[in-house]
Amino acid sequence: MKTNPGRFFEDYRLGETIRHAVPRTLSGGERALYHALYPQRHAIHSSDDFAEACGLPRGVLDDLLVFHTVFGKTVPDVSLNAVANLGYAEGRWLRPVVTGETLTATSEVIGLKENSNGTTGVVWVRTTGRAGEGDPVLEYVRWVMVRKRDPGAPAPEPTVPTLSPMVSADRLIVPGGLDFTGYDFALAGEPHRWGDYDVGETIDHVDRVTVEDAEHMLATRLWQNTAKVHFDATHRDDGRRLIYGGHVISLARALSFNGLANAQILVALNGGAHVSPLFAGDTVCAWSEVLEKAETAAPGVGAVRLRLVAHKPEAPAGQLRTEGGKYLPGVLLDLDYWALMPV
Repeated sequence: MKTNPGRFFEDYRLGETIRHAVPRTLSGGERALYHALYPQRHAIHSSDDFAEACGLPRGVLDDLLVFHTVFGKTVPDVSLNAVANLGYAEGRWLRPVVTGETLTATSEVIGLKENSNGTTGVVWVRTTGRAGEGDPVLEYVRWVMVRKRDPGAPAPEPTVPTLSPMVSADRLIVPGGLDFTGYDFALAGEPHRWGDYDVGETIDHVDRVTVEDAEHMLATRLWQNTAKVHFDATHRDDGRRLIYGGHVISLARALSFNGLANAQILVALNGGAHVSPLFAGDTVCAWSEVLEKAETAAPGVGAVRLRLVAHKPEAPAGQLRTEGGKYLPGVLLDLDYWALMPV
């Protein structure tokens, strides 16, 4: 058999390292398409001149563009037969990626646990994205619910990894040369700096975007994400193509510009959950909560930890859970991350 049906739950082995195909060289084309797919306006990734004025090289690519590219490499080996991508933890961007660099990825299986229904199981992997000759640029953990090929196949001994609830501020990597002392707030689009945000503050990003099939299908192809649930309408009982969770992340991040235009660079992904599915025709809104703030050694640069929530219009901004602790209906994404902004 020369075709690849993808891995099923019983095909994974604890501790194995998977080397993913296919290397991907990123150009200005990917950069332009990213900005076409999402209403993305953060200045460092929109303007080479702005990035250079902040001490970064020209052609710096959006942090989530790098994430999607690495994530897409892993799909044929990790989530081709997934029911759902469940969450993220311990993610760090290790250095900026610029146009012309080639990315590869590897994943280590760090956890396995069969579900009680006997037809699916959860797989935890730690993925590393590398540039050039193997220079790490991104690392993260994710866990995925994967179908079993044979419900009668014996289950492995359950191993659930212990993961940090967040990346501590002292482990954040600030890009070399970053300097916000001469930051141009007028060109960036908003006057709000690190000191203007209070822990516990919530920000309704106001803007909304209705998702269409064409854009999310183009995005999924762009990242070479081959998961069946995103392409094959016959793969789900309801006959609908599930929108890639990363598409929701980028939409929400782009919407967050209105209120967080100066949260320029993502440096850590503390945790995240795709709470409910999104389909073509649905409308996405977003709000953020300031969770924590930290100083950095870089000139003029502060770190802010944010909760980014994507939701449908029926879920009110600023509210996440019911009194019983469950997510409110209409909540799509609950994402916890660190970003860098001028002090």
